[in-house]
This record gives sequence, C-alpha cells and structure tokens, in this order.
Amino acid sequence: MTQSTALKQTTPEPFAIVPLDAPLGAEVRGLDAREPLTPEQVLAIKQAHRDHHILIFKHQDLDDEQYLRFATLFGAVFQPPADVPVLSSGADGKAPDIVKVANTGDGELGNFALPAHVDHQWTPVPSSGSFLYALEVPKTGGETLFTNLARAYETLDEATRAEIDPLRLINYNPFIRLKNGGYNGGFVRYRTPDIEPIQGTEHPLVRTHPESGKRVLFLSVHTEVEIPGHDPQLGAALIERLREHLQRPELSYTHKWEVGDIVWWDNQATLHARNAFPASERRRLKRISLGGSRPF
Repeated sequence: MTQSTALKQTTPEPFAIVPLDAPLGAEVRGLDAREPLTPEQVLAIKQAHRDHHILIFKHQDLDDEQYLRFATLFGAVFQPPADVPVLSSGADGKAPDIVKVANTGDGELGNFALPAHVDHQWTPVPSSGSFLYALEVPKTGGETLFTNLARAYETLDEATRAEIDPLRLINYNPFIRLKNGGYNGGFVRYRTPDIEPIQGTEHPLVRTHPESGKRVLFLSVHTEVEIPGHDPQLGAALIERLREHLQRPELSYTHKWEVGDIVWWDNQATLHARNAFPASERRRLKRISLGGSRPF
C-alpha cells in the first residue's frame, strides 16, 4: 500500500453541507454524531435546516443515549399535554422520548402506506421537527416522501393565496377517535360541527415559519379538518383543491433509506409520507420529535 493510498483511507471526510438536487433537502457530510460537535457545526446545521427543511446524516451508528444527546442539541424533546394523545402515548398520556417505528412487533405503524402529513398537527403546540434513524430497512418500498410546504404556498396563484391567508383550520385528532373505538367507517376528509364535538386544535391554514419567516401551507393531505365559520361545501372544495396542489411531484423529494441514515425534517414546513412495503420484510427506525411553538 502506498503512502498516498493509506492517507486516503485514514483522512476523515471534511464537514460539509451539500444541497440535494431536489425541491428541498441537503446532506450533512463529514459528521459522526457520536462525537461532540463544535458550536460552529451546530449553528451551520441549524441554518441549513432553516434553508433546506430536511437534513440527511449518513452512516451513523448510535445507541439511544447518543441519539438523544445529538438530537437535543437542536431542541427539547416534544411532549404533548396529557389529555392530547399522540403516537405511542401511554396510559399516563406521556409519549416516550424515542418512539419505535417498526413492523417487527416492538414498534408501531406496520407496513402500510402513510399519506403525507404534519406530525402532531392536532395538538395545541405541534412539534418543530423530528429525527428518524434507520436500523433496518426493506429491500423494496418503505421510502419517505417529503413535501416542501413553503414552496407549495409560493406556487399557488395570487387569488388563492389571498383567499386562504386569513383562514383558520381545525385538525381533528385521530388518536382520540382510535382511543374511543376507532372510525368504524366514519372517516371523512372534511368535517362539520354537527357531526360531533370538536376533538382537535385550531391553527392558521397558512402559518408563518417561526425562524425563517416563510409563509407555509399548513395542511396535511388525508386528515379530518374543518375551516371554522366557512360554508361547509365551499370549505371542502377549497381543501380538496389545496390537497391536489400539495401532491404535485415538483414539490417533493423521496428518500430511499439505508441503514445508518438519520433524517431531520422541519415539521413546520414539510409533509412526510411513507410508501408501503412487503409485510415479510423488516423496517425498524427510531424517531425523536422536538418541541415547537404555537403556530401563528
């Protein structure tokens, strides 16, 4: 082995943030999340997250303590109110710091497709973002699709932006329905007050990102919602038109997972969805969500 070859094998990759050739996202290179980060690296990662909405950290190998220590450099762990259930909420209403997302019997969410959504949108103070760490991935399927909600708003026509800017949106909490026995065929994409009492939270339909100041279309693709005070038929038609816009391919990036990937997405400016994968294959990841602020 020549000296130059040995040098190439032992010299670590320099720290760099490389944007993806996509509507959102960047890869953070030259970083081992087990090791302490410099203040300059932390600040650069935070700025890149504001700019690109999702960041990808490849080839990581962390235990739970290391994973939590890394994630909490960027915020405190999300914890909803005890009476507002979320994924993995226990009998005391609390959610674990690390949520297991798996189809292996020790996690939740199975192997079915998940439509594009904002995590915790039905809570009074939704999470600011989530880290998802891949431990096992299927050979086919299971990809995550991320949608740029800031670009989604920007690419609406001026009349639609003017129409939706002042509107509010109630997001119904699916975990309350599941806790009370499930939907029993009663799921609707647009609800009205006469169907049942409100079991969700009201936020702006168009929110302002608390750090970048960007305007964001704060709407999931397949959830139960209502525009309070709006004509139900007009409101339902508007929501469906906006949801069709959100599914335009030029707004999204699809991440094909590899073991050791960590993806940190901005829950205040993105949707995320999951493709289905074979039930015979294992998909095991761990999620840490960070606390956010009340949307405005």
